[in-house]
Amino acid sequence: MNWLKRFMAGRYGADQLSLALLILSIVLTLIAQIARVPLLAAISYIPLALCIFRMLSRNVNKRSMENYKFSMLISPLYARFNKLRRRFSESKTKRFLKCPQCKAELRLPKGKGTIIVTCPKCRNEFRAKT
Repeated sequence: MNWLKRFMAGRYGADQLSLALLILSIVLTLIAQIARVPLLAAISYIPLALCIFRMLSRNVNKRSMENYKFSMLISPLYARFNKLRRRFSESKTKRFLKCPQCKAELRLPKGKGTIIVTCPKCRNEFRAKT
């Protein structure tokens, strides 16, 4: 195992973008196998080659900047996924609704009947059924 440590010393290694490229390559390969499209199978090697190139690169600053830009591009999707996951996990005990004035998302306890809600953002009061 020491030979691998010596070989990878000074190299960039794996990150989020490399993992995404690897997953893209695997998905394209699977689609090519199912659809029996040899051109797509050949194209699936491009993200794999980029992944390997990035992992073995010695230009750490450039690779980290590429990963940063990828993270900034992906972060809105990641935030939306986390929001949906949180809403799903709390759906048995909470009810989610929007303030009619400022459109802020509010989280109310379920099973309290019709209550008067005060929006913490704009201080608008309205009735809501939980």
